[in-house]
Amino acid sequence: MVEKEFSHFVEITKRLRRECPWDKEQSHASIRHSLIEEAYEVVESIDNNDLTELRKELGDLLLHVVFHANIAEETGEFTLSEVITGITEKLVRRHPHIFGNTKVSGAEEVKQNWEKLKMQEGRESLMDGVPAQLPALLRAHRLTEKASKVGFDWKTGADAWEKVEEEIGELHEIVDKRAEGDAEEEFGDLLFALVNYSRFVGINPEIALRRSVDKFISRFRHIERRLKEQNKELHSSTLEEMDQLWDEAKERER
Repeated sequence: MVEKEFSHFVEITKRLRRECPWDKEQSHASIRHSLIEEAYEVVESIDNNDLTELRKELGDLLLHVVFHANIAEETGEFTLSEVITGITEKLVRRHPHIFGNTKVSGAEEVKQNWEKLKMQEGRESLMDGVPAQLPALLRAHRLTEKASKVGFDWKTGADAWEKVEEEIGELHEIVDKRAEGDAEEEFGDLLFALVNYSRFVGINPEIALRRSVDKFISRFRHIERRLKEQNKELHSSTLEEMDQLWDEAKERER
């Protein structure tokens, strides 16, 4: 059934390329931003535990995968069949403990073998394969995670936290004591050290920051609503008034 439905879906996307004026004009570059948006919408539905929305968003993401393959097929670059064959072969090749005779002790060894296999496939550096377009926190997390697989890492979480405190001190010297140095660089080093520490306590920094941003938005909107109920303007309200409503919002979350 899935094969029949997928074939029908692919044919619809190809017809759109042939007959729809807007679809005919698109290229890999013109829709690349939409691919990123759809991926984030998938993540948002997962974060919200909205499985109905997840089903829809996965469909939108699948559309982009197929659409890019259709564009490539038209120019003779590659086909959807080659995309599917390529990922199938990669999954088999990178899971020798499933499709071969390799023995592993657990998930951690699987990840280590995965990185070794990627290097054997022609990558020149362990740092290759992490897109520069990733959000900086997520990119830092992935890069330090990859480095840790070959032993380039702090021995303990306490060591990683000591580095955080060191970076806080260096930033403090520049900003508060007017010492010479690049404050932006030191701030970046501090964020990077925090990302490193996050791995030791099992936290994804990108997800953690996104949750904090969402929480900030929710609490600030509460302030706006409550001020409106009191017939007050946001711009003319005092910090003390807003702080009180902020605390009220925090109470409501408990």
